[in-house]
Amino acid sequence: MHILDYIAGTWSTLTRTHSGLYDAAADPKFPLLPGDRRIVYVSPNEDIPAIVRRLHAVVPAAEFPKLDIVPLPTGRSEIAVPGLLYLPKPYVVPGGRFNEMYGWDSFFIQMGLLRDGHIDLARDLADNLLYEIREYGKVLNANRTYYLTRSNPPFLTPMLLAVYQCTRDLKWLEDALPAVERYYRFWATEPHLTAETGLSRYFDTGTGPAPEVLASEKNARGEGDYALIRDYFRTHTVSDYDVSHYYDADADRLTDLFYKGDRAMRESGFDPSNRFGPFSADIIHYNPVCLNSLLCLMEQQTGEINSLLGRSNEATVWKKRAEERALRIDNLMWDADTGLYFDYDYSRGRIRRYPFLATFYPLWVGIASPAQAAEVCRNLPRFEKLGGLQTSEIPSGDQWDAPFGWAPLQWIAVQGLRRYGYQSDADRVAKRFLSMVLREYQRHGDLEEKYDVVRATDAVTCILRYGYDTNEAGFGWTNAVFTALLDQLSVNDRRELLPA
Repeated sequence: MHILDYIAGTWSTLTRTHSGLYDAAADPKFPLLPGDRRIVYVSPNEDIPAIVRRLHAVVPAAEFPKLDIVPLPTGRSEIAVPGLLYLPKPYVVPGGRFNEMYGWDSFFIQMGLLRDGHIDLARDLADNLLYEIREYGKVLNANRTYYLTRSNPPFLTPMLLAVYQCTRDLKWLEDALPAVERYYRFWATEPHLTAETGLSRYFDTGTGPAPEVLASEKNARGEGDYALIRDYFRTHTVSDYDVSHYYDADADRLTDLFYKGDRAMRESGFDPSNRFGPFSADIIHYNPVCLNSLLCLMEQQTGEINSLLGRSNEATVWKKRAEERALRIDNLMWDADTGLYFDYDYSRGRIRRYPFLATFYPLWVGIASPAQAAEVCRNLPRFEKLGGLQTSEIPSGDQWDAPFGWAPLQWIAVQGLRRYGYQSDADRVAKRFLSMVLREYQRHGDLEEKYDVVRATDAVTCILRYGYDTNEAGFGWTNAVFTALLDQLSVNDRRELLPA
């Protein structure tokens, strides 16, 4: 099958609807025992009997008795059995072990849906995220109960504007605005706001080990991820932070603060890496350049939405917020010595010089100066490999470090290069990534979650040491980025890559 036909066909394969609720409720990360019922939790603010009636009308008769549709407890500690969180519209899952709707994955998936003409489904994704804000308090990491304590990188406003560009539905945009403002407050107030800098951080309000890690992140020998991390702390010297904050050597246990950092790292989407020290345990003490660039974009675009709605005074307020955040990013996160943006350690008042592809976020958002963009571009050789851009320079054994490359970061980096006029560099990087993905697709017939861009292969299991050691097929954001990058190439480049 031609790769573009495969990608076009995956959108229906990865779509979840109410008629398929029984399959959607299945969680590969929490396999049930034979005879166990699948639980779907519904916001207590909803008319639950009405929802049950609607679901009963569309779920196959043989499957509905195997489902429990129950109100979500008001106290998270009361959720004894994890389950799916109800969403009102169809949605698209990433693939593989990820059988639920994810926050930042949905931005990239939506790009692919719009490109392939699925405007209604693209709007459904945005509507579901707005519903999550209204009923669950935030855009969720994903719609499972164990994700209720954290969000995901905030890509909401570009998703809303992408739908608006297709529909020109101002009323829909106006109705979305209160949820946008509520979600912004989630990031712009404590505990996500750090008063020391006026910038934001990732932070999970939950405590203890992440349930999905305990349930599913084990290697081929059956060793759990947290056990492997304890082994690492026991046998390695750590200079990146005071390891005693995260590991109690006398008791040979990970501390409560470690689990707080581990959860926050999962909110960031980059789980795991050594970007904030080993296993990113120290992340809650940082203002990440990716997050604050995204919030600057959110401020810019919320201003744009207000302008579209004729609210000039409100638009001015949002524009000023974006300008102030951009200035803070410039003052605290730009490192002229290396020509890269870095994350800011607000607890120590310094940047952490850990080259990471997040350095391209300010270019993608458009808040870098031309001179800064030139310096970031000059540093491309630090990241560019045979199959595209590696996430960092450090082969830590984590999937968000070297030698791994991921579709979303290829997209952000390439668009950042294009925004500042580096078209030949952008084309070259795009073609490296596209060629690798195409070659691996031709080898075994699917697109994967991540790739080893140094060896230009999707065979990654042998070099993954922490987290889950699989490569998931499907895969929503890779599918979408492949077509988006391909569309930006010249006709000759596209023909060379994909001959008729």
